[in-house]
Amino acid sequence: MNPELIVEEVRLAPILISDPPLLNTQGVHQSATPRLVVEVVTRSGVTGIGETYGDTTYLELARPLADALPGRSVTDVNGLFLLAAQVCGDSRAVDERVDAGGLRGAQTADKLRLSVVSAFEVACLDALGKALGLPVHALLGGKVRDSVEYSAYLFYKFAGTDGGTDGGTDDWGAALDPAGIVEQARRFDRTYGFRSFKLKGGVFPPEQEIAAIRALAEEFPGRPLRLDPNGAWSVENALTVARELKDVLEYLEDPVTGTDAMAEVAARTDVPLATNMCVTTFEEVPEAFARDAVRIVLCDHHYWGGLHRTRALAELCRTYGVGLSMHSNTHLGISLAAMTHVAATLPDLDHACDTHYPWQTEDVVTTRPDFRAGRLTVSDSPGLGIELDRDRLAELHRRWLANDGTLRDRDDAAAMRRYRRFHGEA
Repeated sequence: MNPELIVEEVRLAPILISDPPLLNTQGVHQSATPRLVVEVVTRSGVTGIGETYGDTTYLELARPLADALPGRSVTDVNGLFLLAAQVCGDSRAVDERVDAGGLRGAQTADKLRLSVVSAFEVACLDALGKALGLPVHALLGGKVRDSVEYSAYLFYKFAGTDGGTDGGTDDWGAALDPAGIVEQARRFDRTYGFRSFKLKGGVFPPEQEIAAIRALAEEFPGRPLRLDPNGAWSVENALTVARELKDVLEYLEDPVTGTDAMAEVAARTDVPLATNMCVTTFEEVPEAFARDAVRIVLCDHHYWGGLHRTRALAELCRTYGVGLSMHSNTHLGISLAAMTHVAATLPDLDHACDTHYPWQTEDVVTTRPDFRAGRLTVSDSPGLGIELDRDRLAELHRRWLANDGTLRDRDDAAAMRRYRRFHGEA
């Protein structure tokens, strides 16, 4: 093994980043969201960085993997999965609440472990790219596009921060009706040039969310529109929404929960169904594809275990004629860079990728990504092409250390209960 590529040290920095009060079927984003930054340092002093969820259960799995990695090569990304299975085992408790707000279906220790490994894999690839003078996309086989398209991610939201429970404010204001959603979309269009729009639904009755999509279609005729209620509807409600919006939806994402219900809806509508809930592991693919339950899978390197496994998923989708898009959750510039590199290598990525990033006001990278016409240019700099802002990382880690534990595990339902108590609601 090349000694310069051997891991000398692994650093873990759990942090809390500010998050606006965005609504979903679970509740509302709490005022700060936990993330985990992983640094892999080689013997030659090259540092690679990765990012994933920072809830307590993920940390329990990340720590033994960080302890076991020194002495191994950053080239051995396949070995990360075997190493994690050996040293991590099952988490101390697979808490159903640890869902990272993503509603990714039934939670398991294997899914948690993959999300942890994803950050280590990205950090190793970043370090390897820096050591070799190659961008990460070159390590994945090379880019097939010079820029990656992203979609505006629209949310119903409260005014202020944490729904106003902490007295803070943001400059977005509330968006609780179709007019508010349209104004939000106008700002995304004006500021970032996004060409397509996705609305996080499952918040209000279906007829209200139908009205919001209709308002978007009127304001932005011909633009791709998506609606994602995170499995909140019944089969009949999903079919009603599909019927009402069949002429304007690019796709309907997870209108119901589970492969059985998705297959039933898919059989009764021509509107393409997408998912990042019923297909989030390779084990879930055969049944969903065999039953034609989904037409589009939203990949997510955090879910699937990294960038190489994301590419494997893309090839599987290509083989079965299933479309591909990309899922997003609350993330920083590290994950956005990783998403952009792997997206650049996927020939059949036919839909704009999701990203929460424009909602985030804090980051640990020195330069914020610059969206132009809704796209990000793919970096050709070594590794991910980003630099860590160590002062900012330390500040956000101190915030995590100072927290009494109420925010260290993301819980949108608890955040909604706090909002209701603060505002005197039942």
